[in-house]
Amino acid sequence: MTCSKKVDSEKAVERKLVEGVRELGGMAIKMLTDQFSGLPDRLVLLPGGRVLFVELKTTGQKPRKLQVSVHNALRAIGFRVEVVDTIEGVKKLLKEFDL
Repeated sequence: MTCSKKVDSEKAVERKLVEGVRELGGMAIKMLTDQFSGLPDRLVLLPGGRVLFVELKTTGQKPRKLQVSVHNALRAIGFRVEVVDTIEGVKKLLKEFDL
C-alpha cells in the first residue's frame, strides 16, 4: 500500500501567503530578482514593523545553492528568512504573526 502525500504548487503556496498577509494587514511584496539573483520570493511587511523574507517552493523542493547563500547572508545581518513549501506551512507561519 502506498501513501501519497499532497503536493502544493509554488503558485498555490504563494497565493496563500499573499492572501494571509493581506488579512493580517500587511504586504507581501514580490521580489524582482533580475538585478540580484538568489533573493527570496517575497518581502513580507507586517504591522508593528515586523519584516521577514519568504522563499516559496513546491512541496518537497529545496532552495538552490545560490539561494541558500543569499538566505544565510540576510540572516547574518539580522533578517528572518523562511522557506515554505506547503499551504499548511504558510498557515503555521502566519499564525505566529496573528497577535
